[in-house]
Amino acid sequence: METPGPGTTHRALSDPCPAEPRLTPAERLCHTTGAVLVVSGLVHLVVFAVDGGPWDGPVSWRKPFTFGLSFGLTLTALTWVTSYLRVGARLRSALLVVFAADCVLEVGGITLQAWRGVPSHLDMETPFDTAVSLSLAVGGGVLVVLLTVFALLAFRRRPGGGTGMPLAVRAGFAVLLVGLASGAAMIARGVALTRSGHQEAAYRSTAALKPLHGVSLHAVLVLPALAWLMSRTGWRERTKERVMYGAVAACTAAVLVAGARAAVTY
Repeated sequence: METPGPGTTHRALSDPCPAEPRLTPAERLCHTTGAVLVVSGLVHLVVFAVDGGPWDGPVSWRKPFTFGLSFGLTLTALTWVTSYLRVGARLRSALLVVFAADCVLEVGGITLQAWRGVPSHLDMETPFDTAVSLSLAVGGGVLVVLLTVFALLAFRRRPGGGTGMPLAVRAGFAVLLVGLASGAAMIARGVALTRSGHQEAAYRSTAALKPLHGVSLHAVLVLPALAWLMSRTGWRERTKERVMYGAVAACTAAVLVAGARAAVTY
């Protein structure tokens, strides 16, 4: 039987259907925060249905809806998926708490600007708008650092879990890094255009990378969720492995297609 190293937080490794462990305070905080962010996103979908307005563009109820939903799901997913990493409990808890706070900062800033009727990103029109835009950019940088650390931990030591889970976790984080890179590219180009006086061009510059960014972000949830679902079946181990390799291949193909489209239109 494979056993976790000292200080790790991972669930039982050899049992495909282990009993669910008690959540740590950091995990409860992150799950609660994730749920609040998802609810916030859904509330703004209702606001959009009532108030109307454009769906696309830098000022839209779409942004607090999609960002609330995306950040809430990502925070919840990361809290669960990182439990399979072989990392000290205190380090993981600290990283998760900072990640949760940064998610709140990002969604809060985007939501605030939506209610003010101004763009949330790349808006340097007033000192306050500049402060919000810069805080969101800095928060985005913190997210990149935290998620990169988690990805490095996933590849530093083989994650635990039943058949397919180690591959799912590593592949999910690898694809997530593509999403982070595309997000950083959007911010960098947008800020450069804004500072050179091309505000409208800055808003339009992110469009080409948005599909790649969106496709890449949630593999870290989808692939481990598939591995978890298969652990609840009576499938043979070889079948589970084949299904997971097929899922990783499909996810990779989707990222490549989105990346090729971005390269042509960027």
